[in-house]
Amino acid sequence: MITAIRNAWIVTQDASRRIVRGDVVIDGEKIVSVGPSYNGTADREIDATGDIVMPGMINTHTHVAMSVMKGVVDDLTFGDFLDKVFKIDSDRTDKDLDIGTKLGCMEMMLGGTTTFMDLYYSEDVIAKATQQAGIRGVLCWCVLDQEFTTQNGNPLNNCRNFHQNFKNERKIVPGVGLQGVYVCNEDTCVGAKQFSDEVSAPMNFHLSETRGEVSDHKKKTGMRPAEWLSHIGALSSRGVAAHSAWLTRKEVDLMGQAGMSISSCPVSNMKLATGGVAPVPEFIQSGVNVSIGTDGNTTNNTLDMFAEMKTLGLLQKSSRWDPVVCSAQELLDFATVNGAKAVGMQDMIGSIEVGKYADIVILDGKSPNLRPLVPENIIANIVYSGNSLNVKTVFCQGDLVVEDKKVVTLDAEKVLDASEDMWRSLCIRD
Repeated sequence: MITAIRNAWIVTQDASRRIVRGDVVIDGEKIVSVGPSYNGTADREIDATGDIVMPGMINTHTHVAMSVMKGVVDDLTFGDFLDKVFKIDSDRTDKDLDIGTKLGCMEMMLGGTTTFMDLYYSEDVIAKATQQAGIRGVLCWCVLDQEFTTQNGNPLNNCRNFHQNFKNERKIVPGVGLQGVYVCNEDTCVGAKQFSDEVSAPMNFHLSETRGEVSDHKKKTGMRPAEWLSHIGALSSRGVAAHSAWLTRKEVDLMGQAGMSISSCPVSNMKLATGGVAPVPEFIQSGVNVSIGTDGNTTNNTLDMFAEMKTLGLLQKSSRWDPVVCSAQELLDFATVNGAKAVGMQDMIGSIEVGKYADIVILDGKSPNLRPLVPENIIANIVYSGNSLNVKTVFCQGDLVVEDKKVVTLDAEKVLDASEDMWRSLCIRD
């Protein structure tokens, strides 16, 4: 099937960061033409006159199935938050994981996100729900020491089985997750990294999210977490370290030498008041690939990448007393091309170029918050003025998943209605 998106402002995010006026043509899963008017015939025509066409965004750290847990652990200390979340997690069923995933996927695709990197257990259930939703999941099965897990069986073996069963599934990329150094000993970390290397799978993990985590680990091992992970050989170019807020320059350099990516989650860190600000300028200087994650709906309450882009930029500028830090173009890069690199798909997604998958978002150029709209301000408007309500239409790998601001792949009302029952079953405790 050939789809022609006509007469749009196209934010390509290609190597030259071109913005062009014209058409984007999709044939099947991939983009076949970008730029001047397309003179061929198409099975589907979309008039995007005055609209913005941009790449689908990539959320590099979340826990999508927790979307049914909004509002249950707000305004708590970090310790109380963890206690309550762990208790709820231990009671989850496949049914509520399915509804939570679909709810989270609906929120993401309505907000212009076409790929997300997840860290959780039961990723097999999450994968099936994600496939029904129609967006792409880079799903990292959570690995931790067996003494700390509520999973049946060995977590690393569970991860291996998940990868084997889903490695050839469309729009599902099975990966390896590490909960964090506080519940992962050396054997667990090295075993997870070795498996990631063995099957070329991405690896997502929490790193230096809190000062307490860093302090406790240094007391235990004599080294800070990133330094220790480097020492045991557990850092790699497939690694995506979420949060990464409490790091020294030495650790940043070690991460750069390993070719790592980070997923900065500013809203989550601020909401939990864990302190620290990810050293984004130093990451860039040291060659660490910077991407953006929302974290889950218990620590952020939204999966909105527009909000996360803007918040990341404002936090960096404010904390550095430097308005030049993290330009609008850099922030959009973090959410698109850098995110693609983080999940190992830079040759397939992250920009609008011929030969890449058609992961495409159309923004309503008639929205007052995006006007005036001229080539010189389009990037700034997307990052500083845009929001998820501007999203009109979304394609993921050529599949239409949102049309005229409505999800077309799921029974939205059924998912929304079921979410309240799931919340009550999980979150109301005596």
